[in-house]
Amino acid sequence: MATQGSASVRGGVLTRLYTGTGAFDVVGRRKLWYVSFGLLVLVCLVSMVFRPFNLGVDFTGGTQIQFPTVGTAAPADVEAVREVFERVIGEPAAAVQTAGAGAAESVLIRSESLDPAQLVALKQALFDTFAPIGASGAPSLQAISDSAVSGSWGGQITRQALIALAAFLVLVTIFLAVYFERSMAIAALVALVHDVVVTAGIYSIVGFEVSPSTVIGLLTILGFSLYDTVVVFDKVRENTRGLLGLSRRTYGEAANLALNQTLMRSINTSLIAVLPVLGLLVIGVGLLGVGTLADLALVQLVGIVAGAASSLLLATPILVDLKMRDPRYREQAARVRSRRAKVAAGQAGTTASTTPDHDSADPVGTDDAVLATDLRRDRAMAAAAGAPTPPGKTGHRRVTARSTGTPSRPTGKRRR
Repeated sequence: MATQGSASVRGGVLTRLYTGTGAFDVVGRRKLWYVSFGLLVLVCLVSMVFRPFNLGVDFTGGTQIQFPTVGTAAPADVEAVREVFERVIGEPAAAVQTAGAGAAESVLIRSESLDPAQLVALKQALFDTFAPIGASGAPSLQAISDSAVSGSWGGQITRQALIALAAFLVLVTIFLAVYFERSMAIAALVALVHDVVVTAGIYSIVGFEVSPSTVIGLLTILGFSLYDTVVVFDKVRENTRGLLGLSRRTYGEAANLALNQTLMRSINTSLIAVLPVLGLLVIGVGLLGVGTLADLALVQLVGIVAGAASSLLLATPILVDLKMRDPRYREQAARVRSRRAKVAAGQAGTTASTTPDHDSADPVGTDDAVLATDLRRDRAMAAAAGAPTPPGKTGHRRVTARSTGTPSRPTGKRRR
């Protein structure tokens, strides 16, 4: 019995999640979401202030060493090269990865700036271990190249990314304000800022290395978060059209219903987006080493999860609070409460045989009944739209007779 009960509960939750009938009160618990997201943002900001980012070589500058892997005396895989570097220098390299494929495959080492003595010792140790093939076709020390990496390139990428971020936010604000309204634009911007701060804060807390790929990946997640928010807001606008003239549900309840109606779509979209990113992360870390692919996938994974959470749990509650600052929506909410109080008083049965007041009581009753009626009407309209029209002129004759009001004479024939 207990197993059947738990199964029915799970089935009920999944059914409500799939049908989107407003069973999950997301907007009603917005204070909980505000506190949770506020604490998360506060922790991220404190971490970014007191725990600096782990900047990569592209930001701090350093040394880059590269040599071909084809025809080496020993397999020049990532782990073997990393062991040689750590044995000679005494500390691990910042990044060791393979680049290219086939005959053009090579190993790329990035580290902090090395002095000439360390550089000579490292190149000799790499040649003694792997003996890479030079241009002459024989093992040569000249096959191991080295170069200095300047930190100015990473700074240029960061400046360009900040400019792109500012332009993106301005254009998004204009688009949302024109296509939707000002309140929706403000709520969407708050969700976007949350996504950026949380993603950057997680990098600071965990200590992930920040590379130009990380900065570029941070810009890509903004579009995903904005897409999810626009889908929800479009449904909110549809559900609240003409709401000020009605007294069945408040703006918050209509927005919560819209959120429930798009909840399953948002979850499915997020899962579909996360799966290939996880694949990139596994390939980047497991097969190619810690490199550009891994950095790009990591920031996208964190950003997609944060963006989905903010679109569902933060943007819509903020929108509701902004709209409820309008006196018109507060008055409409008061009318809804007054109507429900009258309905509850009528249902209480203070007078047992009194006819209910049709002016004060809603003909449908509760909001659940209204929703059920709307769903039945939508299904009936969809069924009528999908029904095929009878061929010939019989249907035209029947419609004409009804429209003119002339009764049709019986013919004695049975209708088929």
